Amino acid sequence: MNLNDEKKRIVIKIGSSSLTSRLGDISRRKLERLVDDIVMLKDEGHEVLLVSSGAVAAGYRRLGCLERPTSLSEKQAAASIGQGLLMEAYSERFISHGYTASQILITRSDFSDRKRYNNARNTINVLLERGIVPIVNENDTVTVERLKFGDNDTLSAKVAALVSADQLIILSDIDGLYSDDPRKNPDAKLLEHVTEITPEIEESAGEPGSSVGTGGMRSKIDAVKIAMASGTPSFLGNATTKGIIYNAVHQTATGTYFTPEGQAELDNKKQWIAFNSGPEGEVIVTDKASSEISEHERSLQPVGVHYVHGHFKPGAVVKLTDMDGEEIGLGVTNYSSKHLKMIKGLSTEEISELIDISVKEAVHINDFVYHDQLAIPLGS
Repeated sequence: MNLNDEKKRIVIKIGSSSLTSRLGDISRRKLERLVDDIVMLKDEGHEVLLVSSGAVAAGYRRLGCLERPTSLSEKQAAASIGQGLLMEAYSERFISHGYTASQILITRSDFSDRKRYNNARNTINVLLERGIVPIVNENDTVTVERLKFGDNDTLSAKVAALVSADQLIILSDIDGLYSDDPRKNPDAKLLEHVTEITPEIEESAGEPGSSVGTGGMRSKIDAVKIAMASGTPSFLGNATTKGIIYNAVHQTATGTYFTPEGQAELDNKKQWIAFNSGPEGEVIVTDKASSEISEHERSLQPVGVHYVHGHFKPGAVVKLTDMDGEEIGLGVTNYSSKHLKMIKGLSTEEISELIDISVKEAVHINDFVYHDQLAIPLGS
């Protein structure tokens, strides 16, 4: 994506600490300042989508809690109150500038199902093309813990990939990525430009820095890795800095710019396989098949299947591992687990005697994503 294009599609992630007061309620001053910054971009013709935290933080005091709740049911109840308050505040401010905001609540299962994934993309595209400002949040009220995105940093990166954004901006309560934790090391230096997430950077990622948020630096690094693998430039900066959003888009803000360089950009289908699908089963392949896939970029044939774990249908995403248990990658299977167990290790001729086949490959290489392209661990 070219950030010098006249019109850009920008995804902005705003954390709870960037929107709430010390008492835990929505800070109108903070919200209005951020919206006014976004309006400047809208006035220039850019398309803007927000991924906004703050529902639980805005609602828990109205629920009667003195502190942010820890139980799932109280969090969900607080979110049901706070989400309405949050959208009301956003909508009023955008309307005062002549723009309309819309609400989109998403669960992880919306991303893991290919049809719902495409429907979400189509809906958001219509909104953006009509000049609306979509405001996305995880549907905390109904989401069970094991199906959560984990935090809105991860959600924002996946949304950026979903809509083919030109830039992802992650706002937090820290100025950017440092060489070390600046709260502990006064000599830590701000890294202004990063082209690769190295093991050293991952190791230096700290713990959450705010009592009202859920994402620490590690979650932001994971989000940036997803964006980089999707070919999306990213920016990490401090939400309290005046004009941070506008300046980040124009490359003049203080913070960290992440630019993917020398990485193969995944197409939309492979992005879904890599970041959103979640494997429904596991296929262990022979040493020969592993070599053919890894070294020669060849499809997996049934003859190369050694063992099948789980129950899945044709079109499911499965994890491929070698005989030593090392992960090779994720791919879309052309066979159900039942049929794959039946034909594993067989040649095409032998298979045709057992079942009618329209495709030869168990997993086609065009529907496969290698382990090193996954960016973050499975299940994140």
